[in-house]
Amino acid sequence: MTTTSPAEFRPLPIWQVLLCGAAILTLAMGVRHGFGLWLQPITQAQNWTRENFALAIAIQNLTWGFAGIFSGMLADRFGAFRVIVTCTVLYALGLVGMAYSSTPAVFTATAGVLIGVAQAGTTYAVIYGVIGRNVSAEKRSWAMGVAAAAGSFGQFLMVPIEGYLISNLGWQEALVWLGLLALICIPLAFGLREPGFIGGTAPKRDQSILHALQEAFKYPSFQLLMAGYFVCGFQVVFIGVHMPSYLKDKGLSPEVASMALALIGLFNVFGTYAAGVLGQRLAKRKILSFIYLMRSVCIVLFLVAPLTPMSVYIFASAMGLLWLSTVPPTNAIVAQIFGVAHLSMLGGFVFFSHQIGSFMGVWLGGFLYDKTGSYDIVWYISIALGVFAGLVNLPVRETAIDRAPTAATA
Repeated sequence: MTTTSPAEFRPLPIWQVLLCGAAILTLAMGVRHGFGLWLQPITQAQNWTRENFALAIAIQNLTWGFAGIFSGMLADRFGAFRVIVTCTVLYALGLVGMAYSSTPAVFTATAGVLIGVAQAGTTYAVIYGVIGRNVSAEKRSWAMGVAAAAGSFGQFLMVPIEGYLISNLGWQEALVWLGLLALICIPLAFGLREPGFIGGTAPKRDQSILHALQEAFKYPSFQLLMAGYFVCGFQVVFIGVHMPSYLKDKGLSPEVASMALALIGLFNVFGTYAAGVLGQRLAKRKILSFIYLMRSVCIVLFLVAPLTPMSVYIFASAMGLLWLSTVPPTNAIVAQIFGVAHLSMLGGFVFFSHQIGSFMGVWLGGFLYDKTGSYDIVWYISIALGVFAGLVNLPVRETAIDRAPTAATA
C-alpha cells in the first residue's frame, strides 16, 4: 500500500476518477477496436497483402504491451496525468501517420510502433492505477468494471462512426479526423491529476520496483494470470481484426461486419460491468475460468452453424459479453494479492502477456490466410487456447501475499 500523509496524497472523488477515466478509455479503446474496418480499404488501395496489414497491427499490440510496462512504472512514479497527455499526442500523430504511410515499413512504424506506445499510456494499466490508488478495496472491482464497461462502450460507439467516416470521407481523411478526435483525451486527463504526484514527487512506497517485480514473478498465481491473459489477447484481437474480412470472404456485406463489431462493443459494456460486480461477490478465478471456457463454446457453435447475418449477430453478442470481461477480475486479483503501490506496473506486465497473445493472434491470422486461403486453423487454435485458459485460472490464489516488512523506498 502507498504510505503517504494526508497532506501528500488526497484521494480524488470517485465520480471524477470514473467519469474522466471512462471517457479516456471510451476514446482510446473505441478507436483501436475499429482498425479491422481499414484492412481491406488500405490493402486494396496500397496493393499490400493482408499479412502486411496484420503484421503492423500485431506489432502495435506487442508494442502496446511492452511499452505498457514502462508507462505503468512512470504513472506509478509521476502520476497518470503526464503519461496520458504525452501518449494522447502520440496517438493523434500515429493515426495521421497511418493515413499517409507510403510503404508497409512506414505503416508498421506509425500504426504499429507509434500507436502501440500511445495505447500503453491511455488505456487500462494507467487508468486502473488511478482507480487502485483512489478507490477503496471494497469498491475497487466494481469501479474497474465501470471503467472496462466504458472502454467497451467506446467500441460500440466508435465502430459505426469509423465505418461512416470511411464510407463518406475515404479511409485517409477518416484517419485524420480520428487523430483530431483522440486529442479530446488531453483535457480529460486533468481530471486524473492526483495531488500526491504534482511537482513530480511520488508518494513513498513500501517496496522498490525491483523487489515488487521479484515478488510477483516468483508467485505462481501471477504466472497463471499471465498465461490466461495471453489467451485473451490471442482470441479478441484475431476476431476483432480478421472477422470483417472473414465475413466478406464468405459473401456477407461490410455492413454486417460493422454491425458485428458494434454488437461486440455493446454487449461488452454489460459483460465487463457484470464481471466487475460479480467480482465483489464470487471467486474471481472462477469467473475467469468460466469466461474462457464459454468463449471456446461460442466459437465452436459459430463455426458449425450456418453462416448468416443473424448467426453473426448472435455470435458477436455472445462474444461481446465475454470480450473484455476478463479485465476487471484479472486486475482486481493483482491488486488484491500485491496491493496498489505498483499496480500500474504489475498490471502492465500482465497486459504484456495479453499483447504477446494479441501479436500471435492477429499475425497468425494474416500469415495462415495468405498461406492457406482460410482462417480455419486459427479458429481451431482459439478454441483450444480457451480451454487451456479456463483450466489454468482455477488454481489462482486471490488472498494477499504474506510480506515481510521492508524499508520504505521511493
